Amino acid sequence: MSKIYRVAGAAAGVIALAAGLSACGGDSLEKSGGGDSSGKPGKGSLVIGTASFAESKILAELYAGLLEDAGYSTSIKTVDTRELYEPALEKGQMDVVPEYAATLAEFLNQKKNGPNAKPVASSDVDDTVAALTKLAEARGLKVLEPGKAVDQNAFAVTADFAKEHNLKTLSDLGKSKQKVQLAAGDECPKRPFCQPGLEKTYGIDVTGIDPLDIGSVQAKQAVKDGKDQMLLTTTTDATLDQFGLVLLKDDKKLQNADNVLPVVNAKSAGSKKIADALNKLSGVLTTADLTQLNKKVDAERLKPAEVAETYLGDKGLVK
Repeated sequence: MSKIYRVAGAAAGVIALAAGLSACGGDSLEKSGGGDSSGKPGKGSLVIGTASFAESKILAELYAGLLEDAGYSTSIKTVDTRELYEPALEKGQMDVVPEYAATLAEFLNQKKNGPNAKPVASSDVDDTVAALTKLAEARGLKVLEPGKAVDQNAFAVTADFAKEHNLKTLSDLGKSKQKVQLAAGDECPKRPFCQPGLEKTYGIDVTGIDPLDIGSVQAKQAVKDGKDQMLLTTTTDATLDQFGLVLLKDDKKLQNADNVLPVVNAKSAGSKKIADALNKLSGVLTTADLTQLNKKVDAERLKPAEVAETYLGDKGLVK
């Protein structure tokens, strides 16, 4: 599948973005910026950063559409990893990046306090965003409103398995006493939000880990074929239904609040006008919406720009 999932970090257990380096037009990072000749924020051309997986590209195109509707010119840059694009955002080489609250909070936390820093993210979105905002402001970044859409770790089983054992939640699976082999990354036994969390929080009997990439076709096929009983994926996985799979609800909120939100360079893109434009999306875009947009790109092979334009028009977010 085209999306490269965020893999859980040692302290936070959240997924780290990975992507291939490419460019999607516009000025080079060295020349880009969101200020005009007067240096005032919110003027001129805005550079939107994105990772290379479909969801990030869709979000970047959604942001571009909203900003262009508000009167800005935009360009989109695809950059390798967060280790590269976050410093570029700090330096004003990028102006706006779509992000995930808990993941970025822990990235900045560990960047400031070291790899063994006490986690600041949690399943509470308000607390997580408050921690993120404090860390971001210290680096010249501004965190905008968190959206309804959440892309976080999730666990899926076959629809038949769920029906047979009356499963809708991870708590249901724990109570069912069914033994499961889990298709997940080989780091899962050490990650608090993977095997240890499933066992401690939900009482799920994980008999072993099948070391397959998170949310990969191979992992889904292994569960579909009955080799494994459950796989680690994400809440916006767009191809589960193609394999007859369904998500089990994280009803005890094991996972951190990875709500989608825009993060901007405070100096070059910190204006109220930019915030107002981008925040329009936060109250409208849901997890289900984002999953469907991913599906249109991942499964139906539509272009992210086309999908974003249609969505913004259908929702009345642009003129």
